[in-house]
Amino acid sequence: MNNIEQINPIQKGDPKIVRAWVMYDWANSVYQLTISSTIFPIYYNTVTRHGNDFFVSFFGWKVVNTVLYSWAIAAAYLIVALGSPLFSSIADYTGRRKGFMRAFTWIGAVSCGALYFFDPQHIEFGIIAFTLGTVGYGGSIVFYNSFLPVIAEPKDQDKISARGYSMGYLGGVVLLLFNLWMIMMPDLFGFSKDSSLPARISFLTVCIWWIGFSTLTFRRLPKYTFGKRQYRENVLTNGYKELQIVFKQVRSSYKLSVYLIGFFFIMMGILTTMFMAATFGEKELGLKEGVLIPTILAIQLVAMLGAWFFAKLSGRIGNLKAMIFSVIIWIVVCVYTFTIKETTGFVIAAFVIGIVMGGSQSLARSTYSKMLPETTDHTSFFSFYDVTEKLATVAGTFSFGIIEAVTGSMRYSVLAITFFFGIGLIFLVMLLAHQRS
Repeated sequence: MNNIEQINPIQKGDPKIVRAWVMYDWANSVYQLTISSTIFPIYYNTVTRHGNDFFVSFFGWKVVNTVLYSWAIAAAYLIVALGSPLFSSIADYTGRRKGFMRAFTWIGAVSCGALYFFDPQHIEFGIIAFTLGTVGYGGSIVFYNSFLPVIAEPKDQDKISARGYSMGYLGGVVLLLFNLWMIMMPDLFGFSKDSSLPARISFLTVCIWWIGFSTLTFRRLPKYTFGKRQYRENVLTNGYKELQIVFKQVRSSYKLSVYLIGFFFIMMGILTTMFMAATFGEKELGLKEGVLIPTILAIQLVAMLGAWFFAKLSGRIGNLKAMIFSVIIWIVVCVYTFTIKETTGFVIAAFVIGIVMGGSQSLARSTYSKMLPETTDHTSFFSFYDVTEKLATVAGTFSFGIIEAVTGSMRYSVLAITFFFGIGLIFLVMLLAHQRS
């Protein structure tokens, strides 16, 4: 028996709601830049190495520090991948996707703040906090992405998606600049040059920034995301039934099936690169934070231009052609990265990665959104997208760690990333050929 409470319908294109949605990219991207890409990976390597000894003890298990780091990311995204279909289906039945998004936001932000207590005596605690922070970030993105087709018309989704990524890169840069200032000039803040406090305080700033700015998003996003609120007796059972229906729709659609397979391999490459770039530079090239952090900061600035450039390019040649172009660039830069041995090469590779990183992610999200059939069940459809992305992260980071553990070098892991992009490219070309036929 269903009880229905009528809710005002959502008006697509409402500027206030769109601005609120975009603001969440500004809020959460500080995790991506400070925690997953720059300060935390460098701090982690410093805390977990002793001279040339890269092994750490994790609950009595001896493992290479960077292998443990990559597997922690894999574990976090595996949790999100297994849990998000359930939460997404419940969100579609209750209309409460904003509530789930807020819950994951708090899990992620508080866990990032807890990294303040991560030091050589608390390795296990630090890994668990980092894993939960990643779970919170990945889980919130599931529901964040699913709002796009709810609040925007198809013709505007490329532009709004790119705007979100651009705002995210900018927000991440603003906070990183402050944290970089604190780390590079600790005496101005009353810290000694050898103190770990500036880095640890930067983890607290992520917590405060993420929670603080996300409140602006949650004030404006609709509480319920369809025209009526539904009460059902067996929400869990009905949710899984709904997922089965959506899965059959995805399977029956050639373009969705092929796209998601190609997307899987492309995300294996992109997200593994994003997570492991700083550790590669520090460990394989011996680069210090004075080079790594400014370089990755520059990547974010270039990525804003990249998101805008690829949005314009897709408007001229189409989404699929623009994505194919970006993947070809990824393949070239990965092959080049395998060969670099000095700072200049790393900076060049980072610059090119910055250009394609923002454009690739923005295009991937908006392209999928345009492929969806007419439905009010956006969260369940986007859960497939996000589960695919999360499983790609699991496969990519786990294989990165395995290859390093076997070969003793992260360079061969970079070659594996090139292979992932190559497979993804094949599926995108297949989809393009199908559209032309």
